[in-house]
Amino acid sequence: MEDGAATKEATVAGAGETMSDAEGYASEKSGREVEYFGWVYHLGVNSIGHEYCHLRYLVLKGTYVAMYKREPGNHRGIKPIRKGVVNHTLVVEELGRHNFNNGEFYVLRFYNRLDQTKKGEIACGSAGEARKWIEAFEQAKQQAEYNLLRGSSRHKLSIDNELNLEGHRPRVRRYAKDLRKKLIKIGKGPEMLIRRSSGLGSHLRRETYIEADVEDVIETHKWRCVRTVNGIRIFEDVTNLKGARGLLLKSVGVIEANADTIFEVVLSPDRHKRYEWDMLTGDLELVDSVDGHYDVVYGTYEPTQLNWWRSKKDFVFSRQWFRGQDESYTILQFPAVNKKRPQRSGYQRTKINPSTWEIRRLNTSDSSTAKCQVTLMLEVPAKSWGIWRRNQYSNFDRTIPYALLCQVAGLKEYFGANPALTSYSPSTIVDSPISDSSNAHTEFKDSEVDEEFFDAIASSDSLEDEDSDDEIELPKAGNMKLKNVSWAILALKRSKAVLERSELDANSPSIIIDPSQFHGSMRQGKGETDTNCWSSPSGQGFMIRGKNYLKDYSKIVGGDPLLKLIGVDWFRADNSIDKVALHPKSFIQSEAGKRLPFILIINLEIPSKPNYSLVLYYAAEKPINKESLLGRFLDGTNMFRDSRFKLIPRIVEGYWMVKRAVGSKACLLGKAVTCKYLRQDNFLEIDVDIGSSSVARSIISLVLGYITSIVVDLGILIEAKEEEELPEYILGTVRLNRVRVESAVPFWDES
Repeated sequence: MEDGAATKEATVAGAGETMSDAEGYASEKSGREVEYFGWVYHLGVNSIGHEYCHLRYLVLKGTYVAMYKREPGNHRGIKPIRKGVVNHTLVVEELGRHNFNNGEFYVLRFYNRLDQTKKGEIACGSAGEARKWIEAFEQAKQQAEYNLLRGSSRHKLSIDNELNLEGHRPRVRRYAKDLRKKLIKIGKGPEMLIRRSSGLGSHLRRETYIEADVEDVIETHKWRCVRTVNGIRIFEDVTNLKGARGLLLKSVGVIEANADTIFEVVLSPDRHKRYEWDMLTGDLELVDSVDGHYDVVYGTYEPTQLNWWRSKKDFVFSRQWFRGQDESYTILQFPAVNKKRPQRSGYQRTKINPSTWEIRRLNTSDSSTAKCQVTLMLEVPAKSWGIWRRNQYSNFDRTIPYALLCQVAGLKEYFGANPALTSYSPSTIVDSPISDSSNAHTEFKDSEVDEEFFDAIASSDSLEDEDSDDEIELPKAGNMKLKNVSWAILALKRSKAVLERSELDANSPSIIIDPSQFHGSMRQGKGETDTNCWSSPSGQGFMIRGKNYLKDYSKIVGGDPLLKLIGVDWFRADNSIDKVALHPKSFIQSEAGKRLPFILIINLEIPSKPNYSLVLYYAAEKPINKESLLGRFLDGTNMFRDSRFKLIPRIVEGYWMVKRAVGSKACLLGKAVTCKYLRQDNFLEIDVDIGSSSVARSIISLVLGYITSIVVDLGILIEAKEEEELPEYILGTVRLNRVRVESAVPFWDES
C-alpha cells in the first residue's frame, strides 16, 4: 500500500518468546519454523484525519507478516487486511513509553534503512512485550539475511523486495504439509487488551532469562555495606572520586520477578499500587511527558513516619529511562522545576535526592523462577552523612534518603505478597504439527505479497479498516573478582606480535607510523591534567570475552589495542557529516595517508544544534590478514558488520548520574543505531548515526550537559562469537578529557 501524506499508524500488541540466532538458522535448516501470533490494537489516522483504534490479529511467520480482523483459526477462509515481508533492511527503533487512551504503551518504529520515508509505528502493552516483539522481528530480519546470503531461489522474494520496494512480488510456495512448527500464541485474547487500553486491567507479566554477565569496564567505586534492612543491603561509596558532588549510597536487593515487571511497577504512578510498597513517593501524578523515555512527575508527602517534618511536603522530579542490550533497565531521577505544578497551598516544596534505579536479571539454575538484582543509588551531602555516622545512624531512619533506599525493600515485599505478578506468562508455546489455526495463517503466503512490512504498516488507512465494527476513536492527545584469572594474566601479557600474526599479514613488512604527519582538529593531550584533548589509553580498563567465554561466560582484562590512534577531529556543521574520508582536505587523501596499509575511521555523528562529529582515525602497521576476523569484518556484508561492531564506554571521571546513564556494558552499535560503512582503497569508514535512536539521543544529550567535567574512555572491538575467534582483543581506544563543545571547528565544507 502507498504511504499516506499525513499517516501515522501504530499497533498495540502483546509479544511472546523468541529464539537465539543459532536456533533461528537451525529452524530453517531442519524444516522447523517459529510462528508468533496474537491479538493487537492497530492505531492510525483515517482519510479525514480522525484517529482510530482497531482490534486486530497479528501473525509473524518466518519473514512474513499478516494482520487479520478475526482470528484465522476460528474463521476459515478469512483474508488478511494487511500483509508484508520483513526484509533485511528493516530497522526497529524503540521510542519508549507513551500514555494514551487511559493506558500506558511502549512504542516501536519500523523503517527501511535504505528509504526512511517508509516507516510505521507499533505500540505494545508493556515494556516486556515491546522487547519480545523487537526480538521476534530481529529474528525475522536475521532469517531474511540468512536467506539472502544463501542465495536460494526459494528466497528470491527478499532480494526483489530490496531492489524494488513497491514493485510486484512473485508468489511464495506453500510450505510442506508435514512441516512441524513451533507455535507461540501471544497474550490471553482480545479481552485482555481491551481491559488494558481502558485502564481497567492490571499489567501483563512475563518471564525471561539471560546469563548474568561480568561488567565490561573496571568498577571505579568501592562499596562498603553499612546496614542491612528487611533483606536488603545498604552500601556507602568509600572512594574519594574527583568531581564528586556528594557521597553515594545504594541499596541492593534480589527480587523474584522479571525485569520488565519490576520496571513497570517502579514507573507506574498508580497510587493504589504504590501505597503497597512506596512510603515516600506513593502519591505521584504525571505532569509532562517529553518523549517516550522522559517524563516529569509531581508528588506530595504528609509527615507520618518522617516525624521531624513540621509541614506537608510536595516535590517535582524528572525521570529518564533506558533499556540496555543486556535487557537491563536504568531509570534516572532528578529534582526538577515545572511551571505546571507550583508549590501547593499548605505544602512546603522540597527536593528529592538525585537517584537511579538499576534492574538487572540474574542467572538462575531454576528456570521456573525469574530473579533480578535491583539497585537504588542516590547522592547525599557528605557533611550530613558524616553526622549520621557519628551518631551511629540514630536519625538516619527518619530521613528522605533512608525512605528512598527502603523502596527496594518495599518492592521486594510487594512482589513477595503478590505472586501473581510473576507467575503470569503472556505467551503459550505449542510444539505440534500444523494446527488448524496455523493452516489458516499460511493463507497469506500463497497470495500476492505486494509490499514489505514497513510499507504495509505505514500505508494509508483502507476503507476496510475505516468501517471496522470494533473501532474506538481516540481523544487527541577497582576491586573486581575475575573469573579465569589465568586468562586475565594471559591477556595482559599477550604481545602485539601475537595479534599481528593472526589479524595482520605476517608476510608483509611493518611500516613506521609517524604521528607528526597526521593532524586532527583536536589536539593530543600532554598529561592526565590536560583538558580538551585526546589520548590513547591501554585496554586494561575494559573487560572482554575470554578464551572460555562460550563455556563459562568468563571475561578478561583487555590488552594493548591492535591499531594505533593517529588523530581525532571534532567538527560542527548544520547538517550531519558523513563520508569524511572522501573529502579532499582529509588526511586520508594525503600522500602520507595513502601510504598507510590500512586506516579505520570511526565517525560518531552527534545530534544537536548544531550537529557535531567526533572522528577517530586508527592505523595499522601492516595490511590486514583477509582470513582473520578483522579481515572478514572489513570486507564482509553490512549485516555481518552490524552484528559484530562493538563499543565499550567507560566514564573515568565525572558526575555519577552520567556514569549510570552511560552504563558499563558493551554495545553492538549496528544493532542500537544506524551505521553506514564506506570501504574503499586502504580504509574503512563507519558513520555512526547516534540520532537514529531516541534512547541514544537522550543519553548523548545528558552527556553533553556535563562534557566539560567528564573523562571518558571508549574501547572499540569486533565481537567474537565463535570459539576460534576467542579471546577477543581491543581494536582501538581513545580517551576524551573534558572536551569543550565550543572548541569544535566547522566542517571543511562549511569553513
